[in-house]
Amino acid sequence: MGRWSRFNVVSVTLGFAFLYLPIVILIVFSFNASKLVTVWGGFSIKWYISMFANRGLMDAAWVTARVAVISATFATVLGTLAALALTRYTRFRGRVMFSGMVFAPLVMPEVITGLSLLLLFVAMGLDRGFLTMTLAHITFTMCFVAVVVQSRLVSFDRSLEEAAMDLGATPTRTFFLITLPIIAPAIVSGWMLAFTLSLDDLVIASFTTGPGATTLPLRIYSEVRLGVKPEVNAISTLMIAAVAVAVCAASLLTRLTADASAAPRR
Repeated sequence: MGRWSRFNVVSVTLGFAFLYLPIVILIVFSFNASKLVTVWGGFSIKWYISMFANRGLMDAAWVTARVAVISATFATVLGTLAALALTRYTRFRGRVMFSGMVFAPLVMPEVITGLSLLLLFVAMGLDRGFLTMTLAHITFTMCFVAVVVQSRLVSFDRSLEEAAMDLGATPTRTFFLITLPIIAPAIVSGWMLAFTLSLDDLVIASFTTGPGATTLPLRIYSEVRLGVKPEVNAISTLMIAAVAVAVCAASLLTRLTADASAAPRR
């Protein structure tokens, strides 16, 4: 393996600095004792204490967590079923249209998606709130789950299912005992992706939210427009920590599952 040139080292360093230096600055200034977020006034955790005492911020965080968990769960189920239909049933009437409808949110601007969902909810007579925002996030994140699960199903060895059914297992039992454990890492990855996208969404939520259903990104955006508060740095740091822990846990689970499936082969 050749040694890195000075140009490569500088390029990689600048790239990582561009990506992660703002996050590091945000985390550091979340422990700032000063009310001015750009002036360091010493180390302190008082803004974390103030953040937990901020009822509006905590309510928004609770709404965001509930919407993310519910929408990610339903999106994972629907996305997995869609991936199974597109992978296993390659010839059925309307497959091209179904595939286009499943993957349309991937390429459609979020503004268009949010506006179309708003018009749909108004036409259906649904009051905007927790329900409409959850349905919108399910629609938005389901396609990402379908892509992740479908990529795993494409390389799936169908002979394992055929062997199980030859031994007397029903298709349903074969799916839960053979297929589901093998594609479980992809399903978990899809759930994590859907959860992160729902947690981060601002545009679609702004179209479909209503009274009593303000998410944390909307709350942070409304407060930042009037000036960045130190509590915003604190809650953002906790969100970064939560997502980092979840990603590490998902990666560890995927690696353990891969090692466990490779052990019998060795």
